[in-house]
Amino acid sequence: MRAVKKRCQFIKWSALPAALLSAFLMSGCEEGHGRPAAPAPVPEVATITVAPQRVVLTTDLPGRATAFRTAEIRPQVNGLILKRLFTEGADVKAGDVLYQIDPAPFQAALDNARAALDRAEANLPAVRLRAERYRELLADKAVSQQDYDDAAAHLKQAEAEIQYYKASAETARINLGYTRIVAPIPGRIGRSNVTDGALVTAYQPLALATIQQLDPIYVDVPQSTTELQRLRSRLEEGQLDQNGKNQKKVALILENGRPYPLEGTFQFREVTVDPTTGTVILRVIVPNPNGVLLPGMFVRAVLREGSNEKAILVPQQAVSRDPKGNAIALVLNPENKVAQRTLSLDRAIGDQWLVAAGLEPGDRVIVEGTQRVRPGAAVKAVPFDAQPAPSAQNDPPGAK
Repeated sequence: MRAVKKRCQFIKWSALPAALLSAFLMSGCEEGHGRPAAPAPVPEVATITVAPQRVVLTTDLPGRATAFRTAEIRPQVNGLILKRLFTEGADVKAGDVLYQIDPAPFQAALDNARAALDRAEANLPAVRLRAERYRELLADKAVSQQDYDDAAAHLKQAEAEIQYYKASAETARINLGYTRIVAPIPGRIGRSNVTDGALVTAYQPLALATIQQLDPIYVDVPQSTTELQRLRSRLEEGQLDQNGKNQKKVALILENGRPYPLEGTFQFREVTVDPTTGTVILRVIVPNPNGVLLPGMFVRAVLREGSNEKAILVPQQAVSRDPKGNAIALVLNPENKVAQRTLSLDRAIGDQWLVAAGLEPGDRVIVEGTQRVRPGAAVKAVPFDAQPAPSAQNDPPGAK
């Protein structure tokens, strides 16, 4: 009996806190009875109003510098190199003497040709007088026709010999001039492949040296045929205007990310597609007075595609992706309710997206506060205050 009594007392005391809690809650409900709950606050979002603007569209492509002109120096006569007359790596002018081949045998050949010419010219007057005399005697029948024909033929042969020896003398003079190997173009000359005393042959496969003209210089830029067809389609559809006065200007970015100070000029587009890469070559000519650009150097060329007079730009932070990877943005209707739009993006321009489809002028796009709202929700819109980071204003093109 004593054990049963203790158990009943424990149940009574353990039930007491629950009863007190229920009474407290009921008293609280009774006190708040009839008072309306506070409405949830309307979320605030920052928006921009879409407006068309003029944007110059560019394409950033890799390129390689190529010498404006290249001349491989080869001898045009056989001989012995007496002296190299240039400094390797120096700038040379057209006509500067680079090598001197031993001229003695060529001078002797010229003297021999001139002596033969003088001998032929000395015989010509006597042969001409004999032919004229035979012509007069032929009229009087004092000589036969055969004698006159022989004299006339001898005259023509003597005149032909003079022409032959003149050509021989000119050839000898040209060969003598070839012993002085001169620079055909101005530019910078590389290392010499021969030294003094080397024996060289005419038009040998190994070049004695190479001259490259570096100012101006070419930059060859490969462009994919896919990109080329896309550009043509946009021009045909009227999305681009290529009538700007600076349309053919090309900016360059060096390998270290710094912009090249001088602009190049677009020259032409190659008509043949490289079957291995599916690209065509765009050639740009660039001033290079200080020799910063060297043949074989890689650069990035910023080509102007044209200007879009009705471009729609939105900040990149206003665009997100759905589970399928489609670009989406949230916009406000006239009742300040959220709606979702699927966008077609063209490219990134700075910290903004160029929108090809999905937005119209006058649309209000949510830039900040997209995480707090859902389509169909009512919101409070405030203007978006774009404050660009100071470092972004000072970064040179291509520094990222």
